[in-house]
Amino acid sequence: MSNNIGHKELLDAGVHFGHLARKWDPRMAPYIFMERNGIHIIDLNKTIECLKEATTSIKNVARTGRKILFVATKKQAKGAIQEEAKRLRMPYVTERWLGGMLTNFATIRKSIKKMTALDRMMKEDTYKNFTKKERLMKTRKKEKIERVLGGISELNRLPTALFVVDVKKEFIAVNEATKLNIPVYGMVDTNSNPEQIQFAIPSNDDASKAIAVITSIFGKAIEEGLEERKKIREEEHKSREGQTEGSDDTGESQPDDLSSAASRKDQEAIKVQTDNEGSEVKQSRVFGTGTHDPAFKKEKNSPSHPGDKTLVQAGGEVEKKAVKNETPGKEKPKRIRKPVSAGSTQATSDSKGTKTIKKKAKKEAGKNEKAKKEPVKV
Repeated sequence: MSNNIGHKELLDAGVHFGHLARKWDPRMAPYIFMERNGIHIIDLNKTIECLKEATTSIKNVARTGRKILFVATKKQAKGAIQEEAKRLRMPYVTERWLGGMLTNFATIRKSIKKMTALDRMMKEDTYKNFTKKERLMKTRKKEKIERVLGGISELNRLPTALFVVDVKKEFIAVNEATKLNIPVYGMVDTNSNPEQIQFAIPSNDDASKAIAVITSIFGKAIEEGLEERKKIREEEHKSREGQTEGSDDTGESQPDDLSSAASRKDQEAIKVQTDNEGSEVKQSRVFGTGTHDPAFKKEKNSPSHPGDKTLVQAGGEVEKKAVKNETPGKEKPKRIRKPVSAGSTQATSDSKGTKTIKKKAKKEAGKNEKAKKEPVKV
């Protein structure tokens, strides 16, 4: 659809009309066809070539599923850009470009969160409890943020590309995009610099009809890219479903085979046990492996052999070994006494001597006090 761009459609829209000759930018010379009545006429062949190049590029961008930001603050372009962006579910800026909308995106996200919080609060029943003045203030605040940031409320991260109408007017947006290496697709008139952006589309950026035609061609290219992405995702989903079905089919047969093999082994083991019941039990008792045998448990727990473990050897002789009740584990580490130095023993003896001297002194002092208190007998 984007490749079938006709000259007649562009001529009817007035895409070929440029600015006054005295206001021209010399870097737009390759895109100017002629000058007539003091107005530059844009070469539509160049316009179609640039449109084809831009539409194929933007289709590849749209195929990735990332967002493309539409920017147009001109009065003539607001309506067309807003309609096309809403149709494609893409973010747009039509009121005012806030400085740092891309370079300081974290702060812009905070303002968007504030707007969503206000909107959520207004829908709740508790909002009616506010006074009339408070409600009025909150609605005004919400409207102010929504007017500027309403178009990018669903933009969670930086856009992949920008589509700009009138590159000269939106120079702040273009500068921020170039700083962040974001490609810019823009409509460039004869008074603008086409070298500022990666994909320049020479056309009239003042007539509303011309803007509507270019944006509709651009929007169709984005729509094609989104449809291709949808088809690719559906094919991938189908292929995944086919793989899962195939794995389920192979996975169901494997456990059945394994279970049948296991059951066969169990049956063979049971036959062996039933055929050689006596010999198997004897062997288990001989080598001490048949602890599950009830006869062995009886022998072990019988009153005649308390706490003993019987081991029947191959010759038929019986040995009894006492089993210790201690639990197997690590041996308790022996306590090693450190050698005491002579100085330390002397210090301890000195401290003991001082204690005994203090005790004796206390006793003598107590006796003297008692002697003083007692009355002297005459």
